[in-house]
Amino acid sequence: MRRLLLALIIAFPSAASAASTALDGTWLRDDGNARVRIAPCGDKVCATNLWIGDTSKGEAPGDKLVMTLSREADGSFSGTAYDAKRDWTYSMTIKTAPGELTTRGCVLGRLVCRDVGWKSAD
Repeated sequence: MRRLLLALIIAFPSAASAASTALDGTWLRDDGNARVRIAPCGDKVCATNLWIGDTSKGEAPGDKLVMTLSREADGSFSGTAYDAKRDWTYSMTIKTAPGELTTRGCVLGRLVCRDVGWKSAD
């Protein structure tokens, strides 16, 4: 039984590793105010601020979102993102296109959402 479980784990990589592969890289936010690095962090995916142009809204370099994502049938990713600085958990959806991402973060049971576009900086 242990061998079967080990074989399944090796044969079918986790959703987090699939997400990190598709999302890995450095990304520029469409408003020009942020540069982030998306990379694996343990069994999750992290988005870490590398640069913030206007820090007056509380964002700072080094801030991190820890995302738990799974790939959907349409190729997008969905799950949650935890912001430790604000102690908020967001519902998260990420759609990918060559060299682009669109993120949608929602709070309050998806009553309040915000879409953000990103371009690859790699």
